[in-house]
Amino acid sequence: MVHFTAEEKTAITSVWGKVNVEETGGEALGRLLVVYPWTQRFFDSFGNLSSASAILGNPKVKAHGKKVLTSLGEAVKNLDNLKATFSKLSELHCDKLHVDPENFRLLGNVLVVVLAVHFGKEFTPEVHAAWQKLVAGVASALAHKYH
Repeated sequence: MVHFTAEEKTAITSVWGKVNVEETGGEALGRLLVVYPWTQRFFDSFGNLSSASAILGNPKVKAHGKKVLTSLGEAVKNLDNLKATFSKLSELHCDKLHVDPENFRLLGNVLVVVLAVHFGKEFTPEVHAAWQKLVAGVASALAHKYH
């Protein structure tokens, strides 16, 4: 179980309140698919993923990225209970979609990069650390059914 301090919770929620879920989600998922091209195999139905520009402009990538980040919003609301929050999604990704759980960690790391780019100096090392802890906790919660 991940324990967040009051300061970490504030750092996470203050940034989250400014996140454009649609834009940031699409960019994070798009970057994942570009930087780690083997992750594309889970998105065969998304159409053209032949280049970075095709991926980043793909409406299905953007829509799924928004969906992913909307789910992350549930983590922000339930920082003290990530495992239960992601139990059903963990089951779906494990049992039905067979997603490699390492991909959750990769996406979390890419999201942190995207947030750092978007928020610049506001994304201090302390904020970065809190977000890194969050995405690691979410990745662990999503991988829970695999264990």
